[in-house]
Amino acid sequence: AVMFAIPAGAVIWLISNINISDQSVAIWLINGLDPLGILIGLNGVILLAYVIAIPANEIVIPTIMMLTALVVGDATIGYGAGVMFEGSTNEIATLLRMGGWTTLTGVNLMLFSLLHNPCSTTIYTIYKETGSAKWTTVATLLPLLYGFMVCFLVTTGWNLFN
Repeated sequence: AVMFAIPAGAVIWLISNINISDQSVAIWLINGLDPLGILIGLNGVILLAYVIAIPANEIVIPTIMMLTALVVGDATIGYGAGVMFEGSTNEIATLLRMGGWTTLTGVNLMLFSLLHNPCSTTIYTIYKETGSAKWTTVATLLPLLYGFMVCFLVTTGWNLFN
C-alpha cells in the first residue's frame, strides 16, 4: 500500500500548490468535475478526492477536507494548501457548509463510499490473481457505476420530494 500511497501525497501537494492563471490545478479540476458531481448529489471536491485517493481509500475524507478548505479559501483552518488539519466539530461543520454541503451531500457521500471503486492495491491484486485486464477493469468500474447510479437515483428522488 505504501508503494501506491506515497505518490498520492505528492499529487495532493502538487495540485494544491501549482497554479495556472492564479488558480491551483486542484481548483481547475474541481470546477471541471462540479457539473457531474452536482448531478449525482456530490460535488467536484468529492469526485476529485476519490480520484486522488485511488492509491488508498482511507485518505478520501482527509482529502475532501483539505480540498474544501482550499476551495473556500479559509486560511484559519489548516496550515496551507494540501496540508492536513485538525479542527473542532463546529469548525468542520462550518467548513462543510461554506463548501456548499447539504444533507443530500452527506447522504450521497455515505452511499458512494459504500459503492465506489477499489483502491489501487486491490486493483493490482485483482489483476495479479485473475491475470486479466478485462476482469480487473470490470471489477474496478462496476462498483463505480453502481455508486453513480445509486447517487443519481437518490438525488433525483430527493429533488422530487423537496
